[in-house]
Amino acid sequence: MARRPPPHIAVSSMPAPVRPVAMTEDQRALTHMATSLLLDYPDTGFHARAGQVAAVLPSLPGPVRTALETFLATVAGLDAQDFEKSYVGTFDLKRKCCMYLSYYATGDTRRRGQALVSFKEAYRAAGWEFDADELPDYLPAVLEFSAVSDSPVAGQLLASHREGIEVLRAALLAMSSPYAGVIEVVCMSLPPITDATRDRYLALVNDGPPTETVGLTFLGELQPFASGGAAAQEARR
Repeated sequence: MARRPPPHIAVSSMPAPVRPVAMTEDQRALTHMATSLLLDYPDTGFHARAGQVAAVLPSLPGPVRTALETFLATVAGLDAQDFEKSYVGTFDLKRKCCMYLSYYATGDTRRRGQALVSFKEAYRAAGWEFDADELPDYLPAVLEFSAVSDSPVAGQLLASHREGIEVLRAALLAMSSPYAGVIEVVCMSLPPITDATRDRYLALVNDGPPTETVGLTFLGELQPFASGGAAAQEARR
């Protein structure tokens, strides 16, 4: 018997799950690097990054290639200033379109600080040291980490925050944002969502990230990480 969602959730308004796409480890790494480059702030270097992505598209699986080609074609002719304003209006001003993964689990609560520490420990456990202006839970940074690291830690980070990624995807689809396609590509590269993750996702779509310190505190299925790790390297330059 199929599991029922929480009674206050309108299932008919939820987007259909994204089916995982079969890909090699090299293709997954390229997919994560490509989405990292496209989801980052569209500064003056965006079109150069877009060119790098376009160059590797032929080596990616069909559904991934099609989705990214569509995104690149959509944003190619946008005015640079309008593009930047649209990005800020989408990702910086809407709670359900946040690029910071731990925000979906902890919101504006005191637990956010510990969640960020957990991300830094995860990088260190894989032998990397996070050294960037952004916070360590910034989705493009986590995707780049997954692309360049051969440790399973990066995949665990993404999987343990899958509900946040799904909330972001649903919000972008509701806005008809071209970035929805890029997030769907990220979902194509991840395992199917579990029933427990789906329940948390539905609750987050309905209520948004917590705003009280007694709000949601789950961090998914991420295992504890040692504070040491291998020799440090830069995870994101």
